[in-house]
Amino acid sequence: MYRTHTCGELRADNIGESVTLSGWVQKIRNLGGMTFIDLRDRYGISQLVFDENIEKDLQSKLETLGREFVIQVSGEVIERASKNKKIATGEIEIAVNALEILNKSEVPPFTIEENTDGGDELRMKYRYLDLRRSCVKENLVLRHRIGHLVRNYLDTQNFIEVETPMLIKSTPEGARDFVVPSRMNPGTFYALPQSPQVFKQLLMVSGFDRYYQIVKCFRDEDLRADRQPEFTQIDCEMSFVEQEDVLNLFEGMTKHLFQEVRNVKLDKFPRMPWSEAMDKYGSDKPDIRFGMEFVELTDVAKGKDFAIFDNAAYIGAICAPACAKYTRKQLDKLTDFVKRPQVGAKGLVYVKYNEDGSFKSSVDKFYSADDLKIFADNCNAKPGDLLLILVGDDKRKAQEQLCELRLEMGNQLGLRDKNVFAPLWVVDFPLLEWNEDMNRFQAMHHPFTSPKSEDFSLIDTNPGDVRANAYDLVINGVEIGGGSIRIFDKDIQAKMFELLGFSKEQAEAQFGFLMNAFKYGAPPHGGVAFGFDRLVSMFAGLDTIRDVIAFPKNNSGRDVMIESPSPIAKEQLDELYLEQKEIDNL
Repeated sequence: MYRTHTCGELRADNIGESVTLSGWVQKIRNLGGMTFIDLRDRYGISQLVFDENIEKDLQSKLETLGREFVIQVSGEVIERASKNKKIATGEIEIAVNALEILNKSEVPPFTIEENTDGGDELRMKYRYLDLRRSCVKENLVLRHRIGHLVRNYLDTQNFIEVETPMLIKSTPEGARDFVVPSRMNPGTFYALPQSPQVFKQLLMVSGFDRYYQIVKCFRDEDLRADRQPEFTQIDCEMSFVEQEDVLNLFEGMTKHLFQEVRNVKLDKFPRMPWSEAMDKYGSDKPDIRFGMEFVELTDVAKGKDFAIFDNAAYIGAICAPACAKYTRKQLDKLTDFVKRPQVGAKGLVYVKYNEDGSFKSSVDKFYSADDLKIFADNCNAKPGDLLLILVGDDKRKAQEQLCELRLEMGNQLGLRDKNVFAPLWVVDFPLLEWNEDMNRFQAMHHPFTSPKSEDFSLIDTNPGDVRANAYDLVINGVEIGGGSIRIFDKDIQAKMFELLGFSKEQAEAQFGFLMNAFKYGAPPHGGVAFGFDRLVSMFAGLDTIRDVIAFPKNNSGRDVMIESPSPIAKEQLDELYLEQKEIDNL
């Protein structure tokens, strides 16, 4: 028997017991007459104590130990003289009388402690060592717990888990697919699924009523903090439901998770139309933990011979409370921020509404105090507040830039507390968006999203004005989940493919199986998919999803631990009917 207890299990009640523990050497402290070792496993840390009178054989083994050696010890649980309230086992220690070295370890490339000296790339290269750190391990334990809670909750709601294929057909809509060549069918390719979308719809046609899956998905996209080439989502679909049925059920699941995991009780989630989110926050995933909603000044700011304003299509402002005291240096930094390529604004106009009621602005040459008072009144500003104004030739682009400025001010003013959660449903998205490069409409979500019934009449005349029966769950400015009520009528689905520029032959080639299925009695249905990695990282208070994934990729999409992606042998290429010279030319 390697162990009778884990390293995080023993308490004062165990004093006097003989125990056996196994684990990794976290730290060794030789104090002359006494030696102390912190022994670590997945469950915690126990302190071992060796006194100066131990046997020679035990002393000899003790002297060879180093960090991360795997050892087995036996001894008696005793009361710890200097108790450590920071760990669960801090009242006891083990007086060791037997030691076995199960495996030696080289010196690790970084310290395996919460505050490590290893950089991101180094820790990713040795991810199996990084996972030994308590903070990283706890993230995976949290991930497991949330997955367990999700499964249990959905089980109470009559959902069943069904696995769908990993090797599917490539489709032209959406993000780029990862493709897999087929050896048995030369010249043809599978795609890894971006989501199980069509399969879960087919399950509804099959009468399964309520389906879910915690499933791996794949998208060949540029990476960022909340995006990986392979990710996990909680994928769900329901039959005989309308939008409110879906929102209410999954709002209930989200509330349940917050109550169980964070002991946070959430109120009813507000619903916000997409158009309102864009006009007030410049984003379809607004952070509503704080105000600073946009105020359009286009009508009141023009006509004063200030060409930048007079020629603008949009003039928008935010009011930063109690920030009139900002110095010129601080304002210059904000100007530099909005001019960064990631934001793209040409400049920033400020108006200080001073505590004494006077005004100071960067456009005093063109606007009187009375003019600036009109700006302030429109923004509901008070003495001591600061107006920050951006302009643009394109309204949506200028609003997106103002969104970045708003979030930066939220950070500077400490208004984006990770322990405060402000969820909402964003609804009524446009069904279609115009793609300038392709000179056609494309689906804002995917081709299977149903238009709102009240907008059916616009499909032929003004398709760009048609709203979708789609919804996103947004928490603290992060899109946690999204979904829609689906098209279940084959004629409406055919019309949707037509709007997206598919010929009948193309639609049949790509989605004929789905259209055929709809001929045999498809029920009304809809669903949602939660970004599981994003959800866990939010509960963990992290800014990146990498630390809640056991073996993530870096920002270049590479696994630096196993050195993937990598070239493959010529024999493998030949079996797949791929030419090495074509790859060499890339």
